[in-house]
Amino acid sequence: MMRYMKLVNFEINRFSKIYLTLLLITVLSQFAGVLIVTKSLLNNAKDIMLQEKLTEAAYLSEYGGIDFTHIANTLWFLGPIALSAVALIFYIFLIWYRDWFGKNTFIYRLLMLPTSRLSIYLSKATAIFLMVLGLIAWQLILLPMENALFNSSVPQAFLNMELSTTSIAAANRVLMLIIPSTFTMFLLSYGTGLMIMSVLFTAIMFERSFRMKGILLGLVYGGVAAVLFLTPVFIHNSEVFHFYPNEFFGLLLTLGIIVTGLSIWLGSWLLKNRVTV
Repeated sequence: MMRYMKLVNFEINRFSKIYLTLLLITVLSQFAGVLIVTKSLLNNAKDIMLQEKLTEAAYLSEYGGIDFTHIANTLWFLGPIALSAVALIFYIFLIWYRDWFGKNTFIYRLLMLPTSRLSIYLSKATAIFLMVLGLIAWQLILLPMENALFNSSVPQAFLNMELSTTSIAAANRVLMLIIPSTFTMFLLSYGTGLMIMSVLFTAIMFERSFRMKGILLGLVYGGVAAVLFLTPVFIHNSEVFHFYPNEFFGLLLTLGIIVTGLSIWLGSWLLKNRVTV
């Protein structure tokens, strides 16, 4: 267990500089967005009132006020989230291929460690998953502060309402995905993410084991895993059969566990028996 924890810590440290940069970009972009977009919205309102010779009450009656959802739907806010997601997806591949194609072919030293190769596989998966949760936690910390800054920057008359963090997340599709409102949605969102990561890891192990043939095997495996997991969705959307919500969730959860477990087992088996130093 200690060796596993050391490997997890090692993998996180290797990505720490880029990770901290992503956190910094998020806070700077989103807070800048709150100030810039809020000022722009208020200036636009003043221009309309001046051009159409409207009173404040008449403007609000015709155009309505503003709330934080106007900020949450901008590139200033969503851009850093998308950038972080892309960076972590890219890192799913980099976390393995860097070891093979780095200066010192570090994978040779890694595979020669006196520990189970399953620990190596799981440590990389754990590091990425912890970094995902860290980014979500960072967003949860920032969101109330950004909301408070927005509310303090907008005159009370122009403010539709002071939204809670939960209300903001529920009104934005991206935030709803990364900050689920229920435990069921949390399991679906992050369980699916964990499953996709394990499938990609296994596809990488196929490529590392069989090279060019492995690319095809990895694509086939990914396709089979996707079809297996989405089978309840295909059936549910057909006119042949419909599931109750609990049945639908239970099937997705069960198939997700099966695909994830199979991927981890197959990936670790390939790493142990087919990937050589």
